[in-house]
Amino acid sequence: MKWVVYIVECSDKSLYAGITNDLSQRLNAHNKGLGAKYTKYRRPVTIRYREVHDTKGAALTREAAIKSLNRKAKLALISEQSSVMLMHE
Repeated sequence: MKWVVYIVECSDKSLYAGITNDLSQRLNAHNKGLGAKYTKYRRPVTIRYREVHDTKGAALTREAAIKSLNRKAKLALISEQSSVMLMHE
């Protein structure tokens, strides 16, 4: 099973990081108010970043690292991934 570390942008422009093994289901849960307590009143949320890991432990470690980043660093991470994705299209 693959695990995804993700960052969503909330309606108030704040960023939330989490992990899941089903990103589309988790995104739907966030947008229905059934996801994390943090996102419940900050809907809708939009996926801004994702990376895949082979184990839940690796995903949890990476999630903790991302959560420790300040907003500027998280936005740089998002921007970096967006640039890579555009190069591969």
